[in-house]
Amino acid sequence: MPIALILNLDYPITYISGISVQRATLLYSELGIKSCNDLLNFFPFRYIDKTTFHAIKDLQPNTSEVQIVGKITQVKSVAQKRGSRLVATFQDRSGTMELVWFKGQKWIKDALKIGQPYVVYGKLNHYNSSYSIAHPEMELVSEYKKKLQTKMQPIYHSTEKLTNAGVSNKLIRAYIQKLIQQFYEETTESLSEEIINDFKLMKKRDALLNIHFPKSQENLAKAQHRLKFEELFFLQLQLVRKKLVNKSKIKGYVFENVGPIFNQFYAEKLPFNLTNAQKRVLKEIRKDVASGAHMNRLLQGDVGSGKTIVAVLTTLLAIDNGFQATIMAPTEILANQHYIAVLELLEGLNINVEILTGSVRTKKRRTIHENLENGTLHILIGTHALLEDKVVFKNLGIAIIDEQHRFGVKQRAKLWAKNNLPPHILVMTATPIPRTLAMSVYGDLDISVIDELPPGRKEIKTVHRFDSNRLSVFKFMKDEIAKGRQVYVVYPLIQESEAMDYKDLMDGYESISRAFPSPKFQISIVHGKMKPADKDFEMQRFVKGETQIMVATTVIEVGVNVPNASVMVIESAERFGLSQLHQLRGRVGRGADQSYCILLSSFKLSEEGKTRLKTMVDTTDGFKIAEVDLKLRGPGNLMGTQQSGILNLKIADVAKDSKILVAARNTAITVLQEDPNLEKKENYSIRTSFAKMNKSSKIWSNIS
Repeated sequence: MPIALILNLDYPITYISGISVQRATLLYSELGIKSCNDLLNFFPFRYIDKTTFHAIKDLQPNTSEVQIVGKITQVKSVAQKRGSRLVATFQDRSGTMELVWFKGQKWIKDALKIGQPYVVYGKLNHYNSSYSIAHPEMELVSEYKKKLQTKMQPIYHSTEKLTNAGVSNKLIRAYIQKLIQQFYEETTESLSEEIINDFKLMKKRDALLNIHFPKSQENLAKAQHRLKFEELFFLQLQLVRKKLVNKSKIKGYVFENVGPIFNQFYAEKLPFNLTNAQKRVLKEIRKDVASGAHMNRLLQGDVGSGKTIVAVLTTLLAIDNGFQATIMAPTEILANQHYIAVLELLEGLNINVEILTGSVRTKKRRTIHENLENGTLHILIGTHALLEDKVVFKNLGIAIIDEQHRFGVKQRAKLWAKNNLPPHILVMTATPIPRTLAMSVYGDLDISVIDELPPGRKEIKTVHRFDSNRLSVFKFMKDEIAKGRQVYVVYPLIQESEAMDYKDLMDGYESISRAFPSPKFQISIVHGKMKPADKDFEMQRFVKGETQIMVATTVIEVGVNVPNASVMVIESAERFGLSQLHQLRGRVGRGADQSYCILLSSFKLSEEGKTRLKTMVDTTDGFKIAEVDLKLRGPGNLMGTQQSGILNLKIADVAKDSKILVAARNTAITVLQEDPNLEKKENYSIRTSFAKMNKSSKIWSNIS
């Protein structure tokens, strides 16, 4: 169907001449391009600068890609060992060279026009003082002049299937050119005049033209800035609007009183003075739960910053006001750690605390269900088992979710369904989230940060050593053990190579057993192949101080709290991610003694590996580490599989475009404060674009 019949960008791409149903199906399956609008917003990932036309006589052997204007004077087929090659003599005013084809020779030979001027582009080959280009990009000068003139040629992402089906970069470029020629004058603005003027942004239609066919590097930069701002603005508009709607429309239980249980615990049971950061966070939570609006708050705190005590005090606020509380953790180990910690802290207070995991027997489970429904069970701690339909609370006032990024959206939503009104939500993470990522993924939540370690905690000293230094590391371990301290030695565990990892662990265990012989030294070993009971037995031996060394895989990343352990040795440290290294280091430094983290690696380190290890040595600040991790791995990998799809942005990058992100968020907040429903005349463009995006985008439904 001719392009002239396209009426709007929502039409499928089959309305573009040259795109058959078969080709459209392939573009959708390979690149997710379904509508004309999808194609228009399929942005190049790099550009070839075609500012220079070369003369053949001036070509140099070290030149990579060249562009030349000339004519074909002769075409011939040349036999070779296997098959043949097609060779054309190409001539400009200064000299001659060869153009060569090994595939598609018949149709290429038929298509070539001898004596007609061509623009030729390709990678230059130099052999025996003569030059050639294999499979060049070619265009008749007459056709070249008709096109949108750009000296910077866009290069689009492709796949092997598309290439094999003949959908080349040149073809995609041609399709997009048709769209821009059709819609340039009709492209409507998506931002208000005020925002465009305030930030000196390029107009929408000019940005789309210059992102695909930039006339200059300056125009390209302006187009990229405009489109990044727009993408981040609408993401933030959705998040901020959702947050405002939650606060105004979703009612929450009112915790009016700071009652006797909270006050008794605070005065008599609190094991240490709260840090100023903990006090600040508690005030933020108390203000939320007393407001009558629903609390939806993210609590960030580095390893050992004291999130658990804040969680316990929050549950006591609920109990004092006649409500129940729940704490949900992603693993049994972590759930058990919370259960033990909460029991110890609340000992002597008349509060009923239980744990519900997959391991709890049926009889005990029935009792928990009964006490939960009649209200005599105050705090229930558990894993995904808490989400079962059988788990019914009498009046759940607050749900605290630990390491919440490990839970899917649907799982969290199940907690909402446990009551008439949704319980207040406090989500906690010990994985520091960079500010820009938090704004994008958790922008609909209020965010609290515990950015201060409890008093008396000494900073963990971190060093990087190569395998050749192993004997001196062993000596250091012996010196620390002689002082009565304990040591972790951790080996990587990467599922794809589990057999190799297990061998590494066992080889390491034997090596350590020889260097630290029994009975003078006792060693625990813990790994994923052990039965849970054996694993717990070995962990408990270490916790009680019966063993001085714990040789383990990363199963001890969470769930083990041994204040007497002062040394963490991480074997093959280059195989760990930054976040994991930081979490492992957090297993030590929990007592008053000076603690150490030793990163052991081979000499063969990638640049990224060097950066990771240097970052660990340079800082213990989890937020600084997270910023580096974000730059190294990108937001998708940092988020993990559960939520990596949320930030499937087309052009913006939350790691690299942090300044644009902050400006976009502040602008979204200002717009919604002045016009919550986007009803003002000047916000018409924003409202119509926002409504269209809300309807079509997959991003919005995923956000927390």
